[in-house]
Amino acid sequence: MTIRRPGPSTSRPVIRMDRAVVIGLSAVVVAIRDGQAVVLTVRPQGQQAGLPFGPFDPDGHRTFELALRAFVTAQTRFDLGYVEQLYTFGDKGRDAPLADMGAGTGAARVISVGYLGLTPQAVETHAPDTVWADWSRFFPYEDWREGRPAALTALEPALRQWAKAASGAESTRRRAAARLLFALDDAPWNEERVLERYELLYEAGLAPEAARDRGERAPSPALAAAMGEPMFSDHRRILATALSRLRGKLKYRPVVFELMPEAFTLSFLQRAVEAIAGVPLHKQNFRRALERADMVEGLGRVDTDTGGRPAELFRFRREILGARPVSGLSLPLLRD
Repeated sequence: MTIRRPGPSTSRPVIRMDRAVVIGLSAVVVAIRDGQAVVLTVRPQGQQAGLPFGPFDPDGHRTFELALRAFVTAQTRFDLGYVEQLYTFGDKGRDAPLADMGAGTGAARVISVGYLGLTPQAVETHAPDTVWADWSRFFPYEDWREGRPAALTALEPALRQWAKAASGAESTRRRAAARLLFALDDAPWNEERVLERYELLYEAGLAPEAARDRGERAPSPALAAAMGEPMFSDHRRILATALSRLRGKLKYRPVVFELMPEAFTLSFLQRAVEAIAGVPLHKQNFRRALERADMVEGLGRVDTDTGGRPAELFRFRREILGARPVSGLSLPLLRD
């Protein structure tokens, strides 16, 4: 875009668009399956896995959200329920995964708009090249449910080497960022900073997408495995944004119940929260917090399909959403 300053016959700047702008819409659709948080993925034309996506047509689409719902249904045969907008990525020259909307848009400026969708059941879509994939497949270093993940241990030497490669203030900045984001040198783990961790790995050239976008040599197989599976375009960055948002919202909104069936056991609820947050929770303290919040009530019947002792079924008291302010869930960590 260029701006021509006013001349004798003009009263205001004249703006001329030098290149097209494409708005790409991507959906992170999340469900709980077998105690794991899974995301709906597509594989366009045999490429890397990606999220359901498509360009926004200002002539054919009335709103971003309606366009997104149409794309998801067309690509996956899946109808979205709960949806919220995540973030818009559009900074020119940003050092981040390059957005790509496919053939015909190479000369365009791509603006990526990500959405988060939640569904209580990972319904098989029967659409070709559509798969519900475990989140840990893309971010293995984010799952602390069984302790410090092996992927993070594998990444640590590469992060330290990257920090040492700089000098002075830049080296100090790199060391501090790696320490705080990746819990090095006994720093505490903050599960919500998923996007910041991924962006630091991209900056350090450790993410496979960085090698792809910059035309550099791919990381070693061991390092690539620790990084997790790369995704098409900038979709892993959008997925990281969704995981950050959802982990944060667990604590201040009852959003996890959008992932619950009408009737559920408290163990199922706890496993779902742990799968999203990536941390183990203290069972008794979690249930005490639920009781204090008064968000669930027993249904007077039990689930006999647990494979063990029958467990009582509960429901989310959705009617309280219109009666009083409702916060999220307390996350009492097992180590606490």
